[in-house]
Amino acid sequence: MRFVDDDLLTIGVFAARARLSAKALRLYDRLGLLAPAYVDPVSGYRYYRAGQIERARTVALLRRLDMPLAVVAEVLAAAEPRGAERLAAYWADVEARFAAQRTLAAFLRARLSGRSAEMYEKFAVETVDVPAQMVLCEKRHVLADELPTWIGASLGRLEAAARECGGVAGAPFVVYHSDVSMDSDGPAESCVPVADEAAARAWAERQGRARDTTVRVEPARRLAYARITKSQVVFPQILAAFEAVEAWVGTRGLAYDGPCREVYFADWEAAGPEDPVCDVAFPVK
Repeated sequence: MRFVDDDLLTIGVFAARARLSAKALRLYDRLGLLAPAYVDPVSGYRYYRAGQIERARTVALLRRLDMPLAVVAEVLAAAEPRGAERLAAYWADVEARFAAQRTLAAFLRARLSGRSAEMYEKFAVETVDVPAQMVLCEKRHVLADELPTWIGASLGRLEAAARECGGVAGAPFVVYHSDVSMDSDGPAESCVPVADEAAARAWAERQGRARDTTVRVEPARRLAYARITKSQVVFPQILAAFEAVEAWVGTRGLAYDGPCREVYFADWEAAGPEDPVCDVAFPVK
């Protein structure tokens, strides 16, 4: 075997030294994460160099973080220090997801132990009469993990358009025409009240079918609502607020008069975690 030198290792020896299985090494090769130094063209045997052990161990350690193989490839391909930065960004997302799941678990423990009423008590429910409004709208089917990004982007687009239609004439709001969760995609509808009906209809006509944008009259409604802070907008705290309003409506024998909504009345970017920013509401009659 003329190609063999002292630095080449069989896949079995390399796997043992790298603390990986031969099966994992074949997978990493197929995905372009760790190619053999040499593949025998006749037998197909894979050979590695000792200098590849550190990379192999790095791949294995990244996988112990439950890092998807595509992200592992990004980390390995990045020049220093960008690989570390990509890892930090991935781990920040993991910690945020775990924090959200921890909060959700606490919410579910309260519900399953029959203590839902205790959660609802921290929300004060009131009613308000809202007059009819001309609104610019953007509707989209969206899942729960996409919702925060879409709400911010869609309201930003509509508020920019409203400046061409006499200005924003009321608090922007988001209507949920059906459930939005990890398994259900609504749709949801972002709405921005405007002052100039003629300009709004002209704007909608220019948009055509882009982003499913429309202009319509939102009828006068009485809303039962709970005011929440910026930190409470995060799921599942906002779910508890909606349920608190539903419980309040039920105890008073009221009927629903349209889909639920979130009304954003404050400057989101300027608001702190404990500042009121949103009303979660149900139209009632």
